[in-house]
Amino acid sequence: MDLISLLFPGLKKFEYVDEIPILEDNRAPWKILDKNHNKSLNSQLMGIKSENDESKYIGISLDETKGPIFIHPTAIIDPFVRIEGPTYVGENVHIRHCAYLRSGCWISRDSVVGLCTEIKNSLLLPGSKAPHFNYVGDSILGFKVNLGAGTKLSNVRNDKREIIVTIQDGIRINSGLKKFGSLIGDKVEIGCNTVTNPGTIIQVDSMIIPNSTIKGWN
Repeated sequence: MDLISLLFPGLKKFEYVDEIPILEDNRAPWKILDKNHNKSLNSQLMGIKSENDESKYIGISLDETKGPIFIHPTAIIDPFVRIEGPTYVGENVHIRHCAYLRSGCWISRDSVVGLCTEIKNSLLLPGSKAPHFNYVGDSILGFKVNLGAGTKLSNVRNDKREIIVTIQDGIRINSGLKKFGSLIGDKVEIGCNTVTNPGTIIQVDSMIIPNSTIKGWN
């Protein structure tokens, strides 16, 4: 099953292909989240050129100890933000007050990382928004996804075992990852205070009601 085409159809018509990482495995797109994979998000980020003008940002923390940080000149970075490399912040992105971008973030153009939101080892495709008190761990958000306030994408099982993924036909696949959050398809709207369990997949154009707990294929 070609999960990339099914979940992220916006990739086919996106004009700025050099601004997004390569999703190499159509059948298992979560492999980009595995730092040991040769085309992992982390390894692709290590190839970016460090580019940021710290003099234009007031009260933010940029830490390139683990890798480079690229911030597009049009991106807006509010005060009291912390960004750890390797990280890419694209054109017209807005990183709001007190956000925390941990190592391994790729924030594509026109996206929003909001107040007190934490992103870790994740890809936000263009126009996606995690705008209010969100946690996004080891996940991929499709084009124009919107996370309601307080939504959390959980990425670790309570028993710390490897995460099982259920795909459309009901087949269960061992992802081989102990840290894997969610694959959120293009234009998904998730209601406030929702929690997705590790390995959750949500199909294109879905709408999740507030205060939900989501798992498996949706």
